[in-house]
Amino acid sequence: MNSRPEISIPTTSTSSTPKPYTIYNVTLRLPLRTFTLQKRYSDFTTLHSTLTSQAGTVPPVSLPPKSYFTSTTSSPALAESRRIALETYLQTLNTSPDDRWRNTPAWRSFLNLPSSSNNNNHHASKDLRSFANGNPPTTDPVAWLDHHRTLKSTLHDARLQLTKRDQASSPQAQHECSASAKKCLVQAGTAITNLEQGLKQLGSDGWGREKLGEGEMRRRKDLVEAARKEKEGLENLMNAMVAKSSLDATIAKASMASKEKLLNEGNPHKKPATGRVLGKETDRTRALDNQGLLQLQQQLMKDQDDDVDVLAQAVARQKKIGIEIQEELVLQQGLLGMLDEDVDRVQGKIDVARKRVAKIS
Repeated sequence: MNSRPEISIPTTSTSSTPKPYTIYNVTLRLPLRTFTLQKRYSDFTTLHSTLTSQAGTVPPVSLPPKSYFTSTTSSPALAESRRIALETYLQTLNTSPDDRWRNTPAWRSFLNLPSSSNNNNHHASKDLRSFANGNPPTTDPVAWLDHHRTLKSTLHDARLQLTKRDQASSPQAQHECSASAKKCLVQAGTAITNLEQGLKQLGSDGWGREKLGEGEMRRRKDLVEAARKEKEGLENLMNAMVAKSSLDATIAKASMASKEKLLNEGNPHKKPATGRVLGKETDRTRALDNQGLLQLQQQLMKDQDDDVDVLAQAVARQKKIGIEIQEELVLQQGLLGMLDEDVDRVQGKIDVARKRVAKIS
């Protein structure tokens, strides 16, 4: 991430389960929003062991020891001291100059943080390429976002290749750009399918992971649908470019044949012409000689080229408007996703409050 979040554990609470346990309310303050995560002591021990495994070394700070004779639910002093120690543990890892523990998936998953594109872009790209080899879809929420980010990068590369093809002057360069764009679109199509499959598994409870909320599931489905529409738009654009190139080649070939035919009229070895067919003459050509017909044909071709240029400008404007609309939709979907998360979180708090009120009453 570009900036580190501010992490604290201001309060603790006790669960309402038959066997109560202490809940540590981890508060994260980001530049745009603040949210709270509820963690158990066992979650911290799992985090510590996973960080050690993924980073290859023990973190520079230790967890508070486990108490076997006193429970934090019955000892407020023990709960407070453990809260302070766990807060120190997280803050030490967050501010440590060595970022090897912060760059692990375990750290980002524990705090529900998005992955850093700078540190994980290579791995996400490798995973995206592995989709085409039949590997199972990703069921890790953080890795899923990494793959979606790489999918967007692949679609961006396809768009750049199509832009280069439109600006290329030689048929060879156009063919190379088309092949590169088609390769990117094939990879994007495979990635979209695997993201959908992974999202179906993320929507259900699984061993070792939490179920995604309804709002987050809806936001990720919108991301996949937007990526599919962008891919289909790029495919239509590529097909239109290929059709236009074929039409231009046909027109150029017809123009060359017409020129050769006119030049051969002055060849002394050429067989005498049979003359113009009066039955096929039009009002515009009947009064013209051969030179006049040539000039008329050239003028018609020039008018057609002007019409094609105007059409190309209109298509370019529509393309630009479509891109701007797509970017705005992605931004609005992100904001709606954040709003859904806040609504789900507030709803959860309301449900807890209702249960407590019901117990009191």
